[in-house]
Amino acid sequence: MAPSAPHNPPFRADHVGSLLRPPELKAARASAKTSPGDLRSLEDAAIRKVIARQEAVGLQSITDGEFRREDFYTDFFVRGLGGVEVRMESTAAYFVDHEGRKIPVPWTQVVSRMQWRKPIYADHCRFLQSVTKQTPKVTVPSPIILHFTCGSAAIRAKAYPDMDLFWTDIIDAYQHEMRSLYEVGCRYLQVDDPPMATLCGENFQAMMKARGDDPVHALNVLYPEMINRAFANRPPSLHLAMHLCRGNNQSGWFGEGGYDPIADVLFNKIDVDSYFLEYETDRAGTFEPLRFVPKNKTIVLGLVSSKLPRLESKDLLKRRIEEASRYVDIDQLSLSPQCGFASSTEGNRLTEEDQFAKLRPVVEVADEVWGHKTGSSSGHSAASANT
Repeated sequence: MAPSAPHNPPFRADHVGSLLRPPELKAARASAKTSPGDLRSLEDAAIRKVIARQEAVGLQSITDGEFRREDFYTDFFVRGLGGVEVRMESTAAYFVDHEGRKIPVPWTQVVSRMQWRKPIYADHCRFLQSVTKQTPKVTVPSPIILHFTCGSAAIRAKAYPDMDLFWTDIIDAYQHEMRSLYEVGCRYLQVDDPPMATLCGENFQAMMKARGDDPVHALNVLYPEMINRAFANRPPSLHLAMHLCRGNNQSGWFGEGGYDPIADVLFNKIDVDSYFLEYETDRAGTFEPLRFVPKNKTIVLGLVSSKLPRLESKDLLKRRIEEASRYVDIDQLSLSPQCGFASSTEGNRLTEEDQFAKLRPVVEVADEVWGHKTGSSSGHSAASANT
């Protein structure tokens, strides 16, 4: 018999991770006059404040808001591994917001060999643990992002004689980073993955075909295999979550399409413990793909928009949870915003007050739907047991 789905973490009320950077931190980061030491002190102070606010609304999963990063993924590759450059893409792909504005995408290029030289986020994790008694969560970008944004031909031409070497370097880096995080006490790790959900849409499949890659093979074979290899042999006490995203930048998105094309592979072939799924708009399709979820995995329903300030009603959220429970047992479900509030420094078009006004009902609805199972005492015990 399969073990029951875990909830500690992820918690019945959870969140994806990134939070709006305060104006003073953004200004300091943008200023050439800010020394590294002064920036670190400002980051520390801002992270302490945002941790206190997460705890105040009742969250048990605590992040540093990704305050030390330019965006959710390029720092890991550019500063962490090297060999990667960023350009702003607005032709093959771009974000679009609810008003139709087009926003360029930070697109990567692999220009030389990548190498993991030292821990990238271990110090971030140590600081987080020193400030909160709840369960710290560390987020890392998906190991398949570089291939998705570059394409095989571009990677081979610029840096690698063959793709086997490229994937070997990626997997080696993630294995080292995972171990370094575990050694400093990380027990809740989330991989942020836009490619899998984005490739459910025909336009991005066409993009891959045009550059000579096979999107069907990528979705069904290559990408699941590389995600599994990147996090293979993880310790049993390290909970691995996967967040699927269709783009999140300045309240814009770039992908559409339900999870139907990847549901079986996603839930049954990718070796993670839980999934954060965007479900705040019709762009994500229906709940029907959840029928593929095995009994030992958790789905965190991203029903609350992190892009717009309008508050979702509690009745709507409860009704949507009930709809999802027609396809997967309600005991396997949790609730969160659909994405982070600031996947990049610019952040989405909300205020900090809007942000926490969004997070508060996530906790309240989870308490009302699942009762004592979201209680803070379980969160404290998890944090102490996992360190």
